[in-house]
Amino acid sequence: MPQGIGAVDLMIGFPHRDRKAVYDYLRQGAKDPESKDMSFLAEYMFKDVTESVDEDQDPVDVTIAEMDRHGVDIGLVGLTRLTLEARDRYPGRFLLSLEVNPNDVMESVRSIRRAKDEQDLAAVTFFPAGCLPQVPVDDPKAYAVYATCVELDIPIIVNAGVAGPRFPSACQHVELFDQVCFDFPELRIVMRHGAEPWEELAVKLMLKWPGLYYMTSAFAPKYYPKPIVEYANTRGADKIMYAGYFPMGLSLERIFRELPDVPFRDDVWPKFLRENAMQVLKIDEHMSTKQAKAG
Repeated sequence: MPQGIGAVDLMIGFPHRDRKAVYDYLRQGAKDPESKDMSFLAEYMFKDVTESVDEDQDPVDVTIAEMDRHGVDIGLVGLTRLTLEARDRYPGRFLLSLEVNPNDVMESVRSIRRAKDEQDLAAVTFFPAGCLPQVPVDDPKAYAVYATCVELDIPIIVNAGVAGPRFPSACQHVELFDQVCFDFPELRIVMRHGAEPWEELAVKLMLKWPGLYYMTSAFAPKYYPKPIVEYANTRGADKIMYAGYFPMGLSLERIFRELPDVPFRDDVWPKFLRENAMQVLKIDEHMSTKQAKAG
């Protein structure tokens, strides 16, 4: 793996002082007793999950230190008061995404437009299995969100495959992306969280649809699905993007310790770690906008 690329991490955040409270909104949908006691609803899948920060630690500084240590130039973070503060404190280091629940159709649309106008939103995210009630990838309620993303030229990042939390996962079946890509040919849609066990179908659909992409969020590099790695090394070099899972389930130390063992071709690494994300999220345009406003 070449050094000095300046990675773009499409799923990063800041350590929390009350980790369990962060996932209360998801815990409402769980039925099994074990999930209700978990601080992180998919923690059964991960080892050595990052603990909460102490009161005397600054969560933003902790994340920036980890990014600098491992060569992460830019991180995509969810839109909160803390992330707005982080973006102001560290110009050029963070872009904002907005998680929406399409069950409230008009509020989702309004919140996307408002975030785009006021905060230069870079991406929208959507967790079909985590909505109450669940919203399938191809649900009509989600179509209003997709249409808004097309109008505003914003990519949407959607969970694909079996959900980590113990929720039903049919709403995230990879085959559902086929209809969405047909109906929204201008939409840039990124599958997150693995697409397992339908990774080969994900590859087939990325071959078919120009606007469909994949990011490696929530997977330690040694577990990257083989069909995804093979696709990146062949016809999919422009379609696969790096995303971590710090501090939710993976440390950057583990990710960047394992990454060199991923058998990407030499010419794939710059695309995977940086260039594809720069293009799909149009990051240069966001940075230019911020510089213009600052000037």
